Amino acid sequence: MSMPKLTLGIEEEYLLVDLDSRDLVREVPTGLMEECEAVISGQVSPEFLQCQIEVGTRVCNTLQGARTELVHLRSCIAEIAKRHNLAPIAASTHPFADWIDQKLSNQARYHSLANDLQSVSHRMLICGMHVHVGIEDPDLRIDVANQMPYFLPHFLALSCSSPFWVGRDTGLASYRLTIFDNLPRTGLPPVFASWGEYERTIATLIDNKLVEDATKIWWDLRPSHRYPTLEMRICDVPTRLDDTIAIAALYMCMVRLLIRLRRDNLSWRRYERFLINENRWRAQRYGISNGLIDFGRGKVISYGVLLDELISLIPPDAEALDCVKEVNFARDILVRGNSATRQTQVFNTALKEGASTSDALKKVVDMLIEETIAGI
Repeated sequence: MSMPKLTLGIEEEYLLVDLDSRDLVREVPTGLMEECEAVISGQVSPEFLQCQIEVGTRVCNTLQGARTELVHLRSCIAEIAKRHNLAPIAASTHPFADWIDQKLSNQARYHSLANDLQSVSHRMLICGMHVHVGIEDPDLRIDVANQMPYFLPHFLALSCSSPFWVGRDTGLASYRLTIFDNLPRTGLPPVFASWGEYERTIATLIDNKLVEDATKIWWDLRPSHRYPTLEMRICDVPTRLDDTIAIAALYMCMVRLLIRLRRDNLSWRRYERFLINENRWRAQRYGISNGLIDFGRGKVISYGVLLDELISLIPPDAEALDCVKEVNFARDILVRGNSATRQTQVFNTALKEGASTSDALKKVVDMLIEETIAGI
């Protein structure tokens, strides 16, 4: 078995905030989406709520290419939003906006989704980041999908950016998952014996008209319905672009590692979903500030040690994919904290300096506005 050529695509969802109030815009300004489409045609779209906007790279052959694409996309959205006195923030929740005030996007798909999910959909004021790695062989795609869940909590911990909900510090690094897990067909993916079994499983739902297609399957990791890719969906949207690229690099390298193991007639040990879910919860609760269970050792190990061990597995893959620098940048996230860490630090510092809760939350928004376009 030769090593296949891997490709990459990244999708990010942003929230649009009013520069005066720092609150979310409730209705997308007339012409904003058209202006975006004129500049980045085919790479921008509305999301479930009018205060959300989604961008996606084209198919990229390198991490550097994906970074260049996201620099352009974030820059364009920020520039066009500013003309309307708005700014995008790359965060999975807004620090103080109330979900009850938000308006649904005027798209048939989203109205259908809201009708199907009823009140479960009402709180979907959350954003995420999705990383696609192209794997042409569908059976290989399923094989990698069966082994990858062990690593998903590691990626989530680095990405956490949703510690606040409706003006309250939730105590969670990723409150987004608390909201998202209320939807059906979410969480860790099942194990499938083959691509054929996966297709038969999805067909059961489609044939019974329970879903239109596999886009209504929202697992943390899934074969994409539209592309020959394995799509990682567990992550919050990182605020800093460098963090997005580091996480994408780690994921792409881990995909290549698992393919390399298969080539050598090896595989990563598959652990019970019950145990992986415990690590998923720990990443959701603590981010990088506490450890995850090392199932081999049978005890909780600090996240920094686990990240070093993960990186030590993939030097050949990082070299082959020319992303050694991007992979190693994940260690910088440990030093300065992920977005959730920085948000709570800004909030608590403002309170200690005498700011009201309202003003402290606005300072968090200011930080998010600044860091969303940092380095672009």
